[in-house]
Amino acid sequence: MKRYWTIRLSLLLFFLSLSLYFIHYLIFSDAYYIIKHLIGDLAFLPIEVLLVTIILHRLLDEREKRIMLKKLNMVIGAFFSEVGNRLLKVFTEFDSHSQELVRKLIIDNNWSNKDFNNAGVYIKNHNYNIKIHCGNLEYLHVYLIEKRGFLLRLLENPNLLEHESFSELLWAVFHLTEELIVRQNLRQLSSADTEHLSNDMKRAYIFLITEWLQYMKHLSKDYPYLFSLAIRTNPYDPNATPEIK
Repeated sequence: MKRYWTIRLSLLLFFLSLSLYFIHYLIFSDAYYIIKHLIGDLAFLPIEVLLVTIILHRLLDEREKRIMLKKLNMVIGAFFSEVGNRLLKVFTEFDSHSQELVRKLIIDNNWSNKDFNNAGVYIKNHNYNIKIHCGNLEYLHVYLIEKRGFLLRLLENPNLLEHESFSELLWAVFHLTEELIVRQNLRQLSSADTEHLSNDMKRAYIFLITEWLQYMKHLSKDYPYLFSLAIRTNPYDPNATPEIK
């Protein structure tokens, strides 16, 4: 129906234009003037397409994308408040190489873009050595089941498709949740099963820590008051406290 209406509208406009040219010719009898201006208008048409269709539309699309990402950052903030910050602490317990990582991620108000970029390079190259026996797998199992409904509601948000890295994070965490749910006994895992769960956890942890650092960088730039609270609740800072002393 929409396509049919578009065709009808296009034909209507085309014949309206022809009618106006014909009326102009009947009144002034000047075909040369009509042809001259018609060719001039056609010559300008590619430039008009460039200005309107490409440049202007691209600027509008970029503006809409920035507005959308700003709204999505609110969703990301809710995720870290509800699930992410606690999950970072839990995942860290399973990483036997986490000591240096923790020291690198104690963020303060003096951090610049360079500090965030350096931290991003470090977490990308960090050797995540996930060992199932190093942490409380049963607690993680219970915690993820408790937050499963919240994760599902986030996955139902179609706007998250605009934020690919956060979508990947949600899928990785949700997949780990499902893997833990279907295990009958987490205390008696085969070596192959242990390795499989370790890889699933590692994937979710890398996505989570990367997204967390980007979110902290966003807060430091655009929302200093939220950044202040995020610093005081930093899951990697053992001395962090929400109370201001």
